[in-house]
Amino acid sequence: MTAKELAVLAAKALDSKKGEDIKIMEVTEQTTLADYFVICTGSSNTQINALCDAVEERLETEAGEKPLHREGHRGGIWVLLDYGCVVVHVFNSEAREFYSLERLWSDGRPLDVAALLAE
Repeated sequence: MTAKELAVLAAKALDSKKGEDIKIMEVTEQTTLADYFVICTGSSNTQINALCDAVEERLETEAGEKPLHREGHRGGIWVLLDYGCVVVHVFNSEAREFYSLERLWSDGRPLDVAALLAE
């Protein structure tokens, strides 16, 4: 499975749990950290954990992928799931606004998530 397919699969998992404002950014040209960032907002600590659990379950079940690292799950304001080529960021709204990854990585190429989720 390609990095883009993994990113889309993660976005679909987030969407299935009502994640808000899901974005996929291709950052291959900007960093060696990952090829894609998937960014999402959850409305509560409980939803943030459910969103991350959904991503982990779907990527393991459908792609055989487990995260290399999971960071921030205790704080509940920002959880990062590192799959190597794909990094999933799930924020509460305040943390997402504060860290503003879309602005920080604005040189990346945003993908049309609505079209990808419809596939």
